Amino acid sequence: MILVGVETEDNYPIFTDTMYELKSLTETAHGEVVFQLEQKRPQVDRQSVIGKGKLVELAQLVDAYEADLVIFNHELTPRQSQIISEAVGIAVIDRVQLILDIFALRARSREGKLQVELAQLNYLLPRLVGQGKALSRLGGGIGTRGPGETKLETDRRHIRRKITLIKLELKEVAEHRERSRQKRQQSDLFQIGLIGYTNAGKSTILNLLTSADTYSQDQLFATLDPLTKRWQLPQGMVVTVTDTVGFMQQLPTQLIEAFQSTLEESRNMDLLLHVVDASASDRLNQERTVIKLMEDLGMAQIPVLTVYTKADRLDANEFVPTLFPNVLINAKSTQGKEALTKAVRRTLMEQLAPYERLVPANQGQILSELKRQTLLLTEDYQEAENAYLVKGFAKKESKWGNEHELDE
Repeated sequence: MILVGVETEDNYPIFTDTMYELKSLTETAHGEVVFQLEQKRPQVDRQSVIGKGKLVELAQLVDAYEADLVIFNHELTPRQSQIISEAVGIAVIDRVQLILDIFALRARSREGKLQVELAQLNYLLPRLVGQGKALSRLGGGIGTRGPGETKLETDRRHIRRKITLIKLELKEVAEHRERSRQKRQQSDLFQIGLIGYTNAGKSTILNLLTSADTYSQDQLFATLDPLTKRWQLPQGMVVTVTDTVGFMQQLPTQLIEAFQSTLEESRNMDLLLHVVDASASDRLNQERTVIKLMEDLGMAQIPVLTVYTKADRLDANEFVPTLFPNVLINAKSTQGKEALTKAVRRTLMEQLAPYERLVPANQGQILSELKRQTLLLTEDYQEAENAYLVKGFAKKESKWGNEHELDE
């Protein structure tokens, strides 16, 4: 594969990082990069992105390296894609299509597969003209996973019908997810969501806290389908922890639209753990990207604890955090789990409402529920009242966080 990127007045601060990401994305999709063609221009060429001269050079590079695919670090219009493909004689895809391909590779659940297929079909619908020949030569490689060649070569009416059917199926799945979410909310369980840049270490954190045995690899978009697990804190309180898909710069709009039901999981959290790779060379850009997407997705009002991971890859004495509150950990160490647990506990105490109650000694069930559903700090037996004086923190809207008496 040959990668192509144009550094312009608009993207120069992040150009190097996005090209590195494009290479990582290609490798994640099981592709081999043989050459990177880069160009500086005030803005991209409206016809071919890189201009006529560079287009000739690209065609020569394709022949010289016997490349079978060209991947652009820009979203191509249907016309641009057709012009470039005809000039170089092989299939041409862009960053969006590459990411969609990886999502098709990673999707495991029925919902995940449907969402990816919907995003791919919506993206490819205006690009059907002129694609058949190139895609037929490409075979089953990068850019053709998911819907596949046969769907891409059918007429627009069939594609639109397929999109409608997928949306209906997704609506059913979303309704089921909503029912599950409401059950969790009604159970008074505190809900924690993991968000962050792709490959920051979210799945590793989930595995660390819950022993979830989730797929966790040093790859972009290693996790696609949201996964919710229970985590019992040392004090006994049970919370849920939900892992979701990672964000990245220039995340395709089609993906955000397709994954609305999945992203709803994060919107309803009581606390977000923003996982950040502390060793990333472009850490500040990654932080800004996630914060911007959180604002766009209506999640800016949710309390956030920033978890800086991969502390083993840097000098902790020289590390300067930029987001607060935060905790710096090595997720692969016992000390890392302890530090994260303490930070979460401290944050819970700030978010929850303090309570103090007398629980009669013969109401052990209530004491047991308090241990599971609240952050119970102390329980002292009061001999005079034959009851336990309990102190802790609970969700304000729960039955423990209001002024109701326990024996009502």
